[in-house]
Amino acid sequence: MPRLATPLTESQVRALEPRATRYCIADGNGLVIEVMTTGSKIWRFRYTLNGKRQPLATIGDYRMISLRVARAKAQKYAAMVAQGISPVATARRDRGAESKADVLREAAELYLATALAGKSDEYRRTTRRALDKDVLPAIGNKPIGAVSADDIVAICERIKRRGSPKMALHTRNVVKRLYVYLIARQLATSNPAQIVPARSIATFDSRTRVLSGAEIGVTLRTIDTSNIRRPLKLALHLLVLTMARKSELVDAKWAEFDLDRARWTIPAARLNAGERARADRVVYLSRQALTLLRELQRDRASDNYLFPSVRGDDRPIAKSTLNQAVKALGLDVEHFVLHDFRRTASTHLRELGQQADARDATHSAAETKAKTQTEAQTEATTEATRQHRLLQSWADFVDSQIEAARHAAHGAA
Repeated sequence: MPRLATPLTESQVRALEPRATRYCIADGNGLVIEVMTTGSKIWRFRYTLNGKRQPLATIGDYRMISLRVARAKAQKYAAMVAQGISPVATARRDRGAESKADVLREAAELYLATALAGKSDEYRRTTRRALDKDVLPAIGNKPIGAVSADDIVAICERIKRRGSPKMALHTRNVVKRLYVYLIARQLATSNPAQIVPARSIATFDSRTRVLSGAEIGVTLRTIDTSNIRRPLKLALHLLVLTMARKSELVDAKWAEFDLDRARWTIPAARLNAGERARADRVVYLSRQALTLLRELQRDRASDNYLFPSVRGDDRPIAKSTLNQAVKALGLDVEHFVLHDFRRTASTHLRELGQQADARDATHSAAETKAKTQTEAQTEATTEATRQHRLLQSWADFVDSQIEAARHAAHGAA
């Protein structure tokens, strides 16, 4: 039986350095990696047959065989040894196949297993999706060195014809990073994606994306039924209901809220540069928003921030946290980013017959300064009523879309 060993990780294998003499590091189940004085790393299989220790069987070069694949081969050879069969001939045939396995599909598998080992789950998921969905079906069986810039252009054009120029550019960048990795491992000599200019694939005008009512419902229902942390679910829902900017909500403090009066006053210092001259901005809160805020208040983990960092220090979550939470859900909503919620609200409120734009669904205290106190108070009260009505109409519409998505999901089940 092979001695038990602590399993290796891809990062540990990458970090192995050559010494004055070659040496082996065990992974377990007979699998070892031998580091040569030249720096080359070779997978070997160590085994005993008929009570005698046998010479190491060579599995192959680490550059071409990932840790996952090497383990699978070692497991196969161990099963042969258990039946009293020498794995040497099989290993030799496998190496012959590996020496020919210079096609892009094998290279991509090696890239995913090694270079992306330390990346986030979301990064690995989006990279694999681009490769599996568009790249490998088209050119996966081509030799690494035979892939051309024309191949990359053809793939990107097919994606663009689906109405996804941003995904086309992302896919080109995935191939570009793959070839950077292959060149570094001396498995490729040129980068076909590098030749294709990004501007030839996609240029982006100012965003015009507006979610349909059904997309709003599906998005929020997916968020609500996901396993992300409850405070992040509430944050994403509040982002929709309040029509605030992401940075405004992420950095929000409890001192800014008057839940009894259903008001959230965002200090001028926290507004974007274009709005700061208008002093503080007031966001009027719908019944639904108040319900979410009271839940946050009841279970709050910070006396200062609505959404404190889980690290325990007195600061809010990172600006990217909500984006990462949404990306991790893998929503089937094309070209969607969080900022689209504001434009979406504006569009739907106009369709609902409201005159005010969602971006103006707040009130600036500076607008009343030039009026008499009585006029200012009267107009402020009227404006507050109008804004409350506006935000409540929006919240009711959002609720109706979530309910429709819930019914549709139950019907499909």
